[in-house]
Amino acid sequence: MKYAAKIEVGLKPGHSNPEGETTARSLVELGFSVEAVDVSKVYTIILEAASAKEAKAKAEEMSKRLLANPTKDNYTISVVEQK
Repeated sequence: MKYAAKIEVGLKPGHSNPEGETTARSLVELGFSVEAVDVSKVYTIILEAASAKEAKAKAEEMSKRLLANPTKDNYTISVVEQK
């Protein structure tokens, strides 16, 4: 079966986020009332797996091995079956 794994990777609290800080400043300069901006990456991966549980396990392995740095990143995974 085909599944879509959505993996969102963002910085852990306390880590420097220069892209978010720059975006927040720019939005304030444009007149928006913005306190902070957090920037994250979202990966949508279409993969083959026997079950949703297996697809999530594969996405977890991808995250640990390549997509997220465990020292500075948190990540969340959601999996849905593709029709």
